[in-house]
Amino acid sequence: MTRSLTGKLTLAFSLVALTVALLVAVFIRVSSAGQLDRLIIEQLRNDYKTRLSAYYQTNGSWAGVREYFDQLRQEQFPVPTHEPDGTPSAGERSGGPPRDRRQLFGVADTQGVIVIPLFTEFLVGAQVPPNVLAQGDAIEVNGQVVGTILTASRPPGLNPEEAAYLGRTNSALLLASGGALIVALLMGILLARTLTRPLHALTEATHRMAGGELEQAVRVQSADEIGELAKAFNRMSQEVARAHKVRRQMTADVAHELRTPLTVIAGYIESMRDGVLAPTPERLRVIYAEIEHLQDLVGDLRTLSLADAGELKLNKQPVAPGELLEQMLATFEHQAAQKGVSLELKAEREIPAIGMDETRMAQVLGNLISNALRFTPAGGRITLGASRTAAGVALTVADTGEGIAPADLPLIFNRFYRADQARTEENGESGLGLAIVKALVEAHGGDIAVDSVLGGGSTFTISLPSAASR
Repeated sequence: MTRSLTGKLTLAFSLVALTVALLVAVFIRVSSAGQLDRLIIEQLRNDYKTRLSAYYQTNGSWAGVREYFDQLRQEQFPVPTHEPDGTPSAGERSGGPPRDRRQLFGVADTQGVIVIPLFTEFLVGAQVPPNVLAQGDAIEVNGQVVGTILTASRPPGLNPEEAAYLGRTNSALLLASGGALIVALLMGILLARTLTRPLHALTEATHRMAGGELEQAVRVQSADEIGELAKAFNRMSQEVARAHKVRRQMTADVAHELRTPLTVIAGYIESMRDGVLAPTPERLRVIYAEIEHLQDLVGDLRTLSLADAGELKLNKQPVAPGELLEQMLATFEHQAAQKGVSLELKAEREIPAIGMDETRMAQVLGNLISNALRFTPAGGRITLGASRTAAGVALTVADTGEGIAPADLPLIFNRFYRADQARTEENGESGLGLAIVKALVEAHGGDIAVDSVLGGGSTFTISLPSAASR
């Protein structure tokens, strides 16, 4: 049992409770006897002091005080040294001091001379040293000190009633210690099981994930660190399952993308090999076009893999956003004119240069403009924009084309996703363009968003941080 976390926690709680209970019991046991002795001495001394004060006030001196108190103490504390049958008393059998308290106190007059002896320490007529006298209890009559009570250094011992009281106290301490240990054991088991139950659930869910059931969820039963661990596990499980699903889908998509050009290439080559078709320049151009498509696909996949691994190298230099958009406008102006689409630039003035890899950012804008040209009919308009933001600069590519359906809008940055399957395949698109755009923008520390209305055009907004905000 102690090899499990539950057993270890239970044992730890029990040991702590037992240690505390034993320490408290020992401390009380050691101190209770001394406290009881001091209480007895104090009570006896106060009574003794009252009687001494009354005697001096009545007689005006200490003459005859010893005989008076000998007789009084004999009457008040009759202590036989043996039991009636001749056996030793309980105090003598226990080895402790006798229960005779008649000589527990002595009295010295104002000159420090003993008038009532204190055991054998100070006899009648002995002179008490000033340091010992200073430790005594002064006897006052009418505001004047008339003597000093001296207390014996050894304890008075306990009578049967006091010893029984102390014994009952010790028994109560033992019972309390045992009860505390039992309660601690039960609470330790309960608390340990409460702490380890979610851990067991996490362990079982981890084993199921290792067995291939990737999407797991455990109940979050608390808001403490274990609850946070359960939440983190659930998030991790969901992300692992999502990544696995994306990887499987991507593998299927890559296979599909490779199959079409390879089938075309293989068909032509096989026909040429068998003499069915002659290797004309036109047929070789078709084969070469399919090879270029394969090369583009491999290049796109490599770019995405580098971005995913955080190994995409960027040559960042200060670039003026307005100048970059002017270059993109000049690059696509002829293509836009051929399609009957107007290409415009609306950029704020004096936008500061920001650090970016100009080649990669031109690739991003080129993909967005190409998409806009593909889905904007003749007579439409594409607008390139640049503006300041609180965090840096926003670059926009807006068109008046077909727009994107609301159901497709959250998915357009997914790899191999095509909102219009037929048209993109006809144009030789792999479905990786927007995924590459997103990866390159995020590699620059920015983000990209899209707003679109079906039939009303789309606006892609690239937000890039300024040098001061990074």
